[in-house]
Amino acid sequence: MHGSSPVTRLFRLSALAVAAGWLLPAAALAVQEHGAPEGLYTHQGAHLFFVASMGLLIYWLRQRLLVREAGWRYIQYAALFFILWNIDAFTAHLLDEQLDVVDIQPVGEWMVRIDAGDFPPAMAMLYYAAKLDHLLCVPAMLFLYFGLRRLLKDAGERHSEASPP
Repeated sequence: MHGSSPVTRLFRLSALAVAAGWLLPAAALAVQEHGAPEGLYTHQGAHLFFVASMGLLIYWLRQRLLVREAGWRYIQYAALFFILWNIDAFTAHLLDEQLDVVDIQPVGEWMVRIDAGDFPPAMAMLYYAAKLDHLLCVPAMLFLYFGLRRLLKDAGERHSEASPP
């Protein structure tokens, strides 16, 4: 490390800190919980606004026939998965923090018991499924990445065709 530059040392230290966070996590919460009701109401409103925004994006992509191009089609899929993710996260927050429908109790080091109280057992299953929101968010981000990458590639090809060498 003596001969390395300060930037290289900073990069190595940052990589070590990230690796330590991955190897020694304190908690891994898929859906973030919120405190006082004002923050939760604002957050829930943001989920609804995001759903409406992605719905509008899909509408305009289809209206302008942009989905004929692969890049925009991937972005449309991303918007659809973002809609599903926001509905899922909204539901998890609603059940967990607003309606207080479920009670989570640790059973062991790696297990919890989800108790829906007087509600049907399907409510516990709905809550469990809603907590798996990453199964919708990750594909949304991947489709967005692939769509943007494809649009950039297509734009580069159009630029190279337009300007002779």
